[in-house]
Amino acid sequence: MADKNLKQTRRRLSVMSDNKLIEGMDSVNLDEKAEAEAAAQAQSSSGGFIVNSYGGYSKKGYAPYNPKKKNQDALIMAEDPKTRSLLLVVLDGHGEDGDKVAQAIKGKFASYLFKHKDFATDIKAAIADVVAKVEGEVLRDMAIETDFSGTTFTCAVIRGNTCTCGNVGDSRSTIGYRNESGGITGIALTADHKPDLPAEKARIEAKGGRVFAVEYDDGVDGPPRVWLGHMDVPGLAMSRSLCDAVAHSAGVSSEPEFVEYEFSQGREDLILILASDGLWEFMSDQEVMDIAVGTTEPRFAVDKLISEANERWMREEQVIDDTTVCVAFLGNFMAGGGDAK
Repeated sequence: MADKNLKQTRRRLSVMSDNKLIEGMDSVNLDEKAEAEAAAQAQSSSGGFIVNSYGGYSKKGYAPYNPKKKNQDALIMAEDPKTRSLLLVVLDGHGEDGDKVAQAIKGKFASYLFKHKDFATDIKAAIADVVAKVEGEVLRDMAIETDFSGTTFTCAVIRGNTCTCGNVGDSRSTIGYRNESGGITGIALTADHKPDLPAEKARIEAKGGRVFAVEYDDGVDGPPRVWLGHMDVPGLAMSRSLCDAVAHSAGVSSEPEFVEYEFSQGREDLILILASDGLWEFMSDQEVMDIAVGTTEPRFAVDKLISEANERWMREEQVIDDTTVCVAFLGNFMAGGGDAK
């Protein structure tokens, strides 16, 4: 039975690790709180900004076969007063040094972006340039193994009434808006970059790579993965990532895919959520928003979402993936802790 569980686990999880640099909430009701050493932050925005409050947290997962594992996720929440912009980023590292890749990018990205010459006038161009710059610096860092290590990257830059999302990999940004019945509807803003998507698969095969899923002994296939044309490595379960030099030689891309979203155009947007696939693996956009809308502050939403995701992981796989969640309340939704009606 233990063998079977381990095989099931490896279908979903990448190598996990244990990062203690955590941003998030000032008070969370999560297991291993002391171990997490949360250096927390819960922010409130004012002055007419579309985001009235936000918070985030990155929680290490659990794998009984790897007691020394690290948290390979990372979270960025930063404000640029000069352009009145809010930056939210979720990174989900994988591979032997996935935690180092994610942390290296976390340490540089906000500073580089806010100082970029085009950030005030062309957010997408600035994000693309900075993603390429930080990736190049990590690839050249001999202290970090990047042949088989990398990270996802999903970001949202909120300025005025516009949210500019950039995405690489299978972390995700999702919006929740009030529907006609007075409830909330959740939809993804970004698309997960999976290897079997037609355009992604075509690019990989054009570069000589292959896409196929591994069939396990119990007859169940794992997720589609990217492989070299002549060798069964690296088996990356996404079609875009940062670093991952071997996978990139097989057609994996580090180019961000952008979505520009105008808030509350013909409807009332309530909640924006960014998260790693520790949240999305067993929860839909709608389920996530249904939980978040029942809370009174972003930090409580983050707490409930991570707790629910962790329970589902244990129920389905007997392990827990690292889980990073960032929640922003929009407009008048729960501003000042009031009723959402």
